[in-house]
Amino acid sequence: MEEHYTIGALSRAAGVNVETIRYYEKIGLLKTPLRASNSYRYYNHAAVQRLQFIRRGRELGFGIAEIATLLELADHPERPCCEADQLAQTHLRDVEQKIKDLQAMQLVLQQIVTCQSDIAADCKLIETLGSH
Repeated sequence: MEEHYTIGALSRAAGVNVETIRYYEKIGLLKTPLRASNSYRYYNHAAVQRLQFIRRGRELGFGIAEIATLLELADHPERPCCEADQLAQTHLRDVEQKIKDLQAMQLVLQQIVTCQSDIAADCKLIETLGSH
């Protein structure tokens, strides 16, 4: 017999908070389950797996629309994975750009924190923030 989860148990099993589950249902990432006679929602193990998929995608920085596309591909395993490959390539380029931006920010901050000024008028942080 298949295991069923209340929304709270699903939340714990998938590592996603209850409000997020409701949001994912609202936007269609997670199918709304049938309600029992007591009005409780009961989810199956497939819902746990789907939420874990979504959570892992979010942890990797994929947006909701990208995850929706990936879920659509996962739901139709006979389809070619070139669309997933393209999403991954685009996301990789975005991540590489963010890394470059963060490295530039790190360099600026390293220069700022080495400031040994005694007065705010000579503070590199204030000067840097004021010049942009």
